[in-house]
Amino acid sequence: MDGRIETDERDAAASAPASPSHQDEVTLPVDGMTCANCAGRVEKAIAGLDGVAEVDVNLALNSAHIRFDTDKLDTARIAATIKDAGYSVPQQQLSFDVDGMTCANCALRVEKALAAMPGVTSASVNFALERADIEVLPGKANDAAVIKAIEDAGYHATSRNKSSGADQDADGKSASGKLDKSLVLLAVSALLTAPLVLQMVWMNLGVTYHLSAWVELALATPVQFVIGHRFYKGAWAALRHRSANMDVLVALGTSAAYFLSVYNMAVGQPGEMHLYFEASAAIITLILAGKIMEERAKRGASAAIRELMALRPRRARKLVEGEGEQDVAIESLTVGDIVRVLPGERLPVDGTVVAGESELDESLITGETRPVARVAGDGVVGGAVNGTGRLDIEVRAVGDDTTLSRIIRLVEKAQTGKAPVQKLVDRVSSVFVPIVVVIALATLIVWLLMGYGAEASIVAAVSVLVIACPCALGLATPTALVAGTGSAARNGILIRNFEALEQAHNVDTVIFDKTGTLTEGTPTVRDVCAADGMDRNEMLRLVAGVQAASEHPLARAIVSLAKDENIVLPEIEDFKGKTGAGVLAKVDGHAVAIGTEALLTDQGIQSLSDKVATEIKQHESEGRTVVLVAIDGAFAGYITLEDRIRESAKQAIADLKARGISSIMLSGDSQDVASHVARELGLERGEGRIRPQDKALEVEKLRKQGRRVAMVGDGINDAPALAAADVGIAMGGGTDVAMETAGITLMRSDPALVSAAIDISIATRRKIAQNLFWAFAYNVVGVPLAALGVLSPAIAGAAMALSSVSVVGNSLTLRRWNVRRQKSGE
Repeated sequence: MDGRIETDERDAAASAPASPSHQDEVTLPVDGMTCANCAGRVEKAIAGLDGVAEVDVNLALNSAHIRFDTDKLDTARIAATIKDAGYSVPQQQLSFDVDGMTCANCALRVEKALAAMPGVTSASVNFALERADIEVLPGKANDAAVIKAIEDAGYHATSRNKSSGADQDADGKSASGKLDKSLVLLAVSALLTAPLVLQMVWMNLGVTYHLSAWVELALATPVQFVIGHRFYKGAWAALRHRSANMDVLVALGTSAAYFLSVYNMAVGQPGEMHLYFEASAAIITLILAGKIMEERAKRGASAAIRELMALRPRRARKLVEGEGEQDVAIESLTVGDIVRVLPGERLPVDGTVVAGESELDESLITGETRPVARVAGDGVVGGAVNGTGRLDIEVRAVGDDTTLSRIIRLVEKAQTGKAPVQKLVDRVSSVFVPIVVVIALATLIVWLLMGYGAEASIVAAVSVLVIACPCALGLATPTALVAGTGSAARNGILIRNFEALEQAHNVDTVIFDKTGTLTEGTPTVRDVCAADGMDRNEMLRLVAGVQAASEHPLARAIVSLAKDENIVLPEIEDFKGKTGAGVLAKVDGHAVAIGTEALLTDQGIQSLSDKVATEIKQHESEGRTVVLVAIDGAFAGYITLEDRIRESAKQAIADLKARGISSIMLSGDSQDVASHVARELGLERGEGRIRPQDKALEVEKLRKQGRRVAMVGDGINDAPALAAADVGIAMGGGTDVAMETAGITLMRSDPALVSAAIDISIATRRKIAQNLFWAFAYNVVGVPLAALGVLSPAIAGAAMALSSVSVVGNSLTLRRWNVRRQKSGE
């Protein structure tokens, strides 16, 4: 019986139609589905794709199983469709260092190879940083598979995904070692090439002495095939993968010059031979020198990341009860441990000071040059330098969760992004080398037809091959982006992506939140005014008891006053918050309402007396915030609070106005308070009684009017408005919400950094435009000149080498940018 069933199953399997070889199945995790309607929406969106044969969305498992035609569809398109439907596919991010790329076309080939991998939804290869970043569906690829794909494309890769600070240092040493090896090769190449070039100089000066052909051959051969081996290796790898890059041009050009010389030696008569060994050797030497300078310049452009990584200490002084201090690795620390930091040392972790006081230099994290005082209870950031005091710090974040690690990830993400114009450059680079080869062949043929002879024709074609430079095109955008975002990071401005840079350049209207943005965000109580028949201290006790359950800055100020007056806070019940209006609770049997007049009206409390209304209006006209209090359904009094305007706020608004940018303030305070602050700062207008959700509506309203809007807030209650704006700018602290919501994060609460962020975006875009202009212009002018025979091969090689260096050097001028220089108008 069992055997019969087994036979039937085999027969059925044999008779079933074979699954088409171009079909594949994938199961994708889907985040954000909350009901069957969500699952149906995702299923419908995927089913609408051309090439989907079957789709099953499982709400319980939060997954989608899809069978599809790989000729028509890939997982990246499916993941994008799920995202367009309002949901997301969680993805893993992997990064790799790629060695062996010589031009933008190499980067493009690696990018295509990675994008073709199963499960990869996006791939970005940065030629300037020699780095590849991919987003891949969980479990669909690992380091080994990605490295194999890169190596199959003809390059070498190492993973960055589990790198520690030590690993990064090792990478830096490895890069330095590679640079040292290149310098040795350059020195040898220059020594061998010098006699060949000097011979040409002597001849131009009238000296008839020249080296024998065999000596020239002996000098040029090691340069061509030993020093120049890297070009042959790169060219072969490119051609093997049916592609072409800069190495192909160099190998073709120098080989033509070298073998033409060998041919002339074989068939010519002594003293009558035209040899071009100096051209082939000089081209290789000059291009190698250019590559070394280019490498040094690229490392300079990306120095910001290395500087940030260098801030991370590897060891910490951990305090262990009963055992004293222990020297431990950073990786062994956990949240709650206590570490001791001595004067002059770098803080190893994010934490809270539990003992001691000192001043910290946080300049490489926040851009603030002045030391910041820190005492017990204050939060501190890993990487800061301790001043003259000893601090004991309770660890609150370690590893990838620290502020410094998040900053590094944010800067890396911005630097590995691509500008929209880069897509055009990539398309040009993909056909650039083949076009140059065609032009070189055309030059050869035209010169031959014009009767110039094989020798002169080959020399002109060689000049075309070696002057064309795809490297300059490939480096134009990424080096400017790396240098610009790096300089911004050093000055406390974290730019999340190129889109933020692009939009910041166009901003014509800036909306500011008031509390914590234009003001210091630490209000203090000025007056506690109880109504007739109400005891002032009793009112403060009840109000402080309710406010102790709130994290609002005004609430903290009231609680702080009660504690200063040694008032014991009571227990509360039924706490309720009314967004933008106030709070309600029961305290010792009393119903307490604290907030705006609208909140009291909603609770059935009659309007305020004319006397109280006049007093409140006077306070608000002077910029104070007034909090109304009702107890058991009756008006009980009010509390006034002051929040000082930041010192730099007025100058920040003036700077924006000088750039033709309008400034608007939105505040939850009364209209009188908002108007007072607007007048003080010179704002275009100040709007009061604005709830957090209304800020996003105001942003959308301005955008519909055709304005390009930047929203500046604290990144928490302003998150909806930050997301709705063309550019979201989160101020101070580098919180998770700020970094995830805003396109730009300011690492210190200084409104002056808003105009600085716009300035660095303008400066970076200007450099990109300059670089692209010169890169295109160089090739557009240089190739025809070479084809006309105006440039010799050696001069063409020198020009090729210098073109890339000049583009990178232009980008490096952004490293000099800083906020202080910008303020002084330098």
